[in-house]
Amino acid sequence: MAEWRFGRGWTKPELEKRLERAKSLEYNFPLVGPESQEGSNWQRYYSESVIAKEPPGPPSEGGAFFIAWQAITEYQFSDPGIVTGHFDPREPVKGRSMLLEIKVIGLRYLCGVRISDTRETRTESETQYAFRYDTLDGHLEVGSEWFFLTKKHDTGEVIFRISASWRKGQFPNWWSRVGFQLVGHRYQLAWHRLAYLRLRKIVGSGGADLVPVPRGEKIVHTGPELNDSSLWILKQPVVAERVRQAGKEENPCPPDSEVQTSSSSPEPHRE
Repeated sequence: MAEWRFGRGWTKPELEKRLERAKSLEYNFPLVGPESQEGSNWQRYYSESVIAKEPPGPPSEGGAFFIAWQAITEYQFSDPGIVTGHFDPREPVKGRSMLLEIKVIGLRYLCGVRISDTRETRTESETQYAFRYDTLDGHLEVGSEWFFLTKKHDTGEVIFRISASWRKGQFPNWWSRVGFQLVGHRYQLAWHRLAYLRLRKIVGSGGADLVPVPRGEKIVHTGPELNDSSLWILKQPVVAERVRQAGKEENPCPPDSEVQTSSSSPEPHRE
């Protein structure tokens, strides 16, 4: 079950202990079979928006694309009033365990996820970077989320997209479940919209000459492409034992753990 508190969060030492524990957690859904992402009983949707414009062509060093990608991997796009990410920045992105501190009407829930896959693709028409995280045991929800950053070489548009495949998980008590049923969707829509506004601010575009980010239900969409199994089925899942072994190989005598909080991450700047 997700750990929860009312009114206050967790101290840095408390987060360090819980983050270390999260590295040994397993996914909270099966990887094969009818209950896995191969099945059809998932709520799938996406949102996307242009967050900046660069000159046409591949992304330029120090430009909006790479500034945005750094912010995305550090979870800075997430509004800290709704979800704060805690992680060890010394870990590589792929395989990194994170604690998401979900905040709803004074309540705080600590939920674990693991970045299980990353992508970097380049074609003549676009450059795309992406990562995906999956929920771990005890999370309030069950499923996966992809974060895509794409630059269109012909127009110079830099587009951020969030694609999700979810279903309800385990709540620590009945009133938490009822509360999420009542206000969870509203918080979800706000989180999506604010993600694009925050990235526009981080890259310095300020939304100038960009289409306004939609409000409310207009920001999320569904489509048949979201049922593409190659998007959701993990061919090489990052299991807990592999994470522990990788940590031993890379840091045979690791120093004290370090936790970075997304809301306090240094803001990327233009060079």
